[in-house]
Amino acid sequence: MQTKDAMRPALAFSTLLLSLVFCSGCKAGELSLDSIKLPPGFHVSIFAEVPNARSMTLSPKGTVFVGNRGGDKVYAVVDADQDGKADKVYTIASGLDSPNGVAFREGALYVAENSRILRFDDIEKALTHPPKPVVVNAEYPKDRSHGWKFIAFGPDGKLYVPVGAPCNICERSEPIYASITRINPDGTGREIFAGGIRNTVGFDWHPQTRELWFTDNGRDWMGDDMPADELNRAPRKDMHFGFPYIHQGDMPDPEYGQGRKMAEFTPPVRKLGAHVAALGMRFYNGKMFPEKYRGHIFIAEHGSWNRSSPIGYRVTFIKLSGSQAVSYEPFAEGWLQGGRAWGRPVDVLVMPDGALLVSDDMAGVIYRITYR
Repeated sequence: MQTKDAMRPALAFSTLLLSLVFCSGCKAGELSLDSIKLPPGFHVSIFAEVPNARSMTLSPKGTVFVGNRGGDKVYAVVDADQDGKADKVYTIASGLDSPNGVAFREGALYVAENSRILRFDDIEKALTHPPKPVVVNAEYPKDRSHGWKFIAFGPDGKLYVPVGAPCNICERSEPIYASITRINPDGTGREIFAGGIRNTVGFDWHPQTRELWFTDNGRDWMGDDMPADELNRAPRKDMHFGFPYIHQGDMPDPEYGQGRKMAEFTPPVRKLGAHVAALGMRFYNGKMFPEKYRGHIFIAEHGSWNRSSPIGYRVTFIKLSGSQAVSYEPFAEGWLQGGRAWGRPVDVLVMPDGALLVSDDMAGVIYRITYR
């Protein structure tokens, strides 16, 4: 187990780090947290430095667990004095295979590798000497393309585990591909909950209706402006969201969409920007932010990788009216400056005090957004 004290001068150090390292060609001091633009009254600070910070989950005791895609480690972040800055960052595990997804249940941390689900029992009692993990399920596909996973426990007590399409665009006979599955906490009873989903790396359940909502990444190589990424709603099992036949609810795929009717599939609740790489999403259930944000959705847009003019690299806000998304607007932006990115938001997480955490795998930090 490795530990390190979170830097007390975290803000100054992290600002310098971002300025000097993550904007190739930028002059020292050109970029800082001041580059992140928020609505009036909102403020951003550094909560913790976590290498390649990806998906996040929160324990009832307030520990933030953080997954890792580009590396092999899983972290636990502790703010013992609750001052909004991490006191310690613990390395829970290393040597794992793209441990992107993390979920917490009854004292145990669940971690999703590329093809396995692991469980670390009583983890908060052993942050300095974590136990060896229990293998919960080792029967997921081993494909590398879209193999990293976001996981979360649903209101039904089951663990939801997506399986991305092993390609940009393809049709596979095995129904597990391009789906969201769910399993019992002990790894048994795997079933497909929803299909036709190219690659979701973020989902949450509506706080009132308990319906599943999720982001989905559109396919590549159909131009800069199509197809759109999607925000989807799955109120019941066995719905199909179109991949690889229909994109964004109304665009047949040139190869696989021939003869398919759009009415066969469920359209998105909202089309997002094409290639924005919409990843983590959460319903805001805190009380710190103004009323207009409560019960609505924040989405982390990781940013485009092959668009001629980059897009995304921000956190957006979706306002709902019932089951309809009535607006889609930037909330936090500025990680993209002059066509160059110095940070890439991955996930969002609502803290007990109502603050919003945002992970950034490029800058290797977790931001804390507050309102006062």
